[in-house]
Amino acid sequence: MPAPETQTLHTLRLTRVFQAPRERVWRAWTDPEALKKWWGPRDFDCIGAESDLRPGGKYRLTIRQREKGEVFTAYGEYKEVTPPSRLVFTWRWEQWDEAMWETLVTVEFRERGGAAELTLTHERFREKTLRDQHEMGWTWTLDCLAKHLGG
Repeated sequence: MPAPETQTLHTLRLTRVFQAPRERVWRAWTDPEALKKWWGPRDFDCIGAESDLRPGGKYRLTIRQREKGEVFTAYGEYKEVTPPSRLVFTWRWEQWDEAMWETLVTVEFRERGGAAELTLTHERFREKTLRDQHEMGWTWTLDCLAKHLGG
């Protein structure tokens, strides 16, 4: 396998508009109690959410698949916290440290006339298949956020 600095790294970018004020979407994304109500792809429940919301602070999100009971934990460190417009954090899966190195997630929150436009950029995937798996997971997770926000 080529050295990381010589590999082609893959990026995914998703944009979604939520019919809720930007501050409400920000809180849903950053408040551990709110995260427990919606975080994760469909057919999963968030069973743990910890967050030290500041640059250098850590977060940890644990989800459980409803049908099989499998548990997965994502964790990382906040690199930038600019309420209510921008959040940058590292991303790793506890279960797959060997398969997936640390990646970077940027979430931007823009006001759109009473609605909130969210753009999620997840970058530094070393394999396209990992990027594609995360695209499906993030899409389902954003669907859960939309449902939580009421539309």
